[in-house]
Amino acid sequence: MLPGRKYTPDDILRIALRGKWLIVLPFAVGIIGSQFAARRLPHLYRSETLIQVMPQQIPESIVKSTVTARLEERLPAISEQIMSRSRLERIISDFDLYRVERGRGVMEDVITKMRADIKGPTLVGKESFRLNYVSHDPYVAQQVTARLASLYIDENRRHRADQAEETNKFLEQQLADAKRELLEGERKLADYERQHAGQLPSERPTNLQAIANAQMQLQSVSESINRARERRLLVERELADARTISPSPVAPEASPSTGPPTITQQLQAARARLEAYKLQYTADHPDVRALERSIRDLEGRAQEEVRHPAQPTVATAVSPAEAARQKRIRDLSAELEVIDHHIGANQLEESNLKSRISDYQAKVDAVPTRQAELVELTRDYDTLRKTYNDLLTKQQDAKLGANLERREGAEQFQILDPASLPEKPYNHLLRMEVAAGGALGGLLLGLALVAFLEYRDSSFKSEQEIVRILNLPVLALVPVLVQEHERRVLQRRSIFGLALALVVVIVSSAAAFALWRMQ
Repeated sequence: MLPGRKYTPDDILRIALRGKWLIVLPFAVGIIGSQFAARRLPHLYRSETLIQVMPQQIPESIVKSTVTARLEERLPAISEQIMSRSRLERIISDFDLYRVERGRGVMEDVITKMRADIKGPTLVGKESFRLNYVSHDPYVAQQVTARLASLYIDENRRHRADQAEETNKFLEQQLADAKRELLEGERKLADYERQHAGQLPSERPTNLQAIANAQMQLQSVSESINRARERRLLVERELADARTISPSPVAPEASPSTGPPTITQQLQAARARLEAYKLQYTADHPDVRALERSIRDLEGRAQEEVRHPAQPTVATAVSPAEAARQKRIRDLSAELEVIDHHIGANQLEESNLKSRISDYQAKVDAVPTRQAELVELTRDYDTLRKTYNDLLTKQQDAKLGANLERREGAEQFQILDPASLPEKPYNHLLRMEVAAGGALGGLLLGLALVAFLEYRDSSFKSEQEIVRILNLPVLALVPVLVQEHERRVLQRRSIFGLALALVVVIVSSAAAFALWRMQ
């Protein structure tokens, strides 16, 4: 090839015609040889099935499924289970697959080859997917594809049931823990309320009302004590006046002693005073109630005196006036004893009421502290109760979902298109690609050979090349002297050669087509 040479379309055509056999022969060899090579490729049959996701039969508004993962999220996990070594070994053993490979290699390589022959699952939309298997036998391809489809259906059912059961067990455990914590919270709250009974915020109105009632009773008791003290002063004056009167002596006789009043006399005086009080006050009046308690006490002492009577004393006889005066003294002394007993009982009740008011006031004063502590306990308890109720609802839903999965009423896989029986190899396109590749390779090889020879050719082909490359004028041209019959012979040879090349191309193409049809 001369440097700087430029080729026109005519030059390229002339070069191609000159090296036509270098182009035709590799093309013919390539197209026929590729057909023989394609015939040696094994026949591969592909069976395909379409599996659709059937929705849940029971409305989700009634029973909610615990398995909420989408199909594209669940398929990889299901595929990993099906593509496991144990599953594939069972299929290989059941259908006696890869007999030659098992005899030559190890089972791990056979498993790898089978995984490569399984195509899919491939999603078709959102609710279905395709699955196919490639084999040298169309019936085996169909049977293995059907087995794989049934495995996907069974594994999906088992996977959903296991997931629903695991969810149910998890929620049951969480519910048991929440119930235990809730019972502990209830126990703490009950212990707190029992420990601080009377100081709780809910009991504050009752305590205030009790304080008000006790204060009213205290006021009544105080007034009763004041009235009793006033009456005591009056009785003391009357008793002092009765004792200042001079006695009149008479003959001695047996008579009661003029000493302190007996229990019977005190009891009679108390009963007389009670009758007078009932005419002035109601039965619930503090004075009436205090006097009734005094009478019960005196009655007890009187019964004790009856069981153990005192010895009568002998006194000197007195006049009727003196006897009346002494009786008056005894009555006033008995009344004084009753008043003192009444004052003592009221003072004891006053002390009790003050102590009660103090206790109730202490409980009222402790309410803010107990309220703050109770709010914290109640807040924790409310949180535990809410958590428990939420878990209880979820656990019931999970239990229904698990029952739904076990009864096969939930979402499941269903074969929409059964495994097909392939009627022709799916790799026939590959054979065509091999044949086309052989023809194209032969053509490119021929063109490469022609281009290589042209590259090695350094001769000039025309006057223009000499002028363009050497930049020298051409003085003269010596034409090839050929006789007329020789020129015609050369033309016939050229036409014959071109026709022969075309015949070779046509024959090789026809032979390649015939070989392809025979496959």
